Amino acid sequence: MTRTMVLGLLKSAGPMSGYEIQQMMQSAQTDMWAYVKPASIYHALKKLQEEGKVVLEKVEQTGLRTKSIFNITEDGERELNELLVDSLSSSSVVFPAPLYTALTFLENLTEDEIITALEKQKLEITNIYESMKLGYEQKQANIGKVPEKIDLIFQNMYKQCELQLEHINGILEIVREGEYK
Repeated sequence: MTRTMVLGLLKSAGPMSGYEIQQMMQSAQTDMWAYVKPASIYHALKKLQEEGKVVLEKVEQTGLRTKSIFNITEDGERELNELLVDSLSSSSVVFPAPLYTALTFLENLTEDEIITALEKQKLEITNIYESMKLGYEQKQANIGKVPEKIDLIFQNMYKQCELQLEHINGILEIVREGEYK
């Protein structure tokens, strides 16, 4: 996903430094939905440059710092298109395998252990949900009307969080009724 994000940002926003790419990704919270960690950006830029997908356009000196500005190449644009088509054609359904595995062997835990763990997960999901809502509000404040394609992303993330919270609440209900053994 890092390659797709780096190439996509360079194509849509034009030449940028790794730091600028990192800032754009952080403002879009890509670590939460694209699973791109900031440190992976520099590694991806180096690899993409070695492969001829991006070029070092210039190096700017600001005080004691140097800033390398990268741009996407035609070959990088072709790869971006391939990555996008692949992403659109691949199933995006992800099952919460750790949760399902734990549910399979739930009888090995006490009721208190189960409830504590599930309440912890609910809190994490709620925090993600609230963070996504805040991110959406910030995006609205920065650009005004959010493009429909971005709005669809946020709406889907909200529904995923809501569905998972509903699922966990259902599990908690079963556990509290003693029906989990």
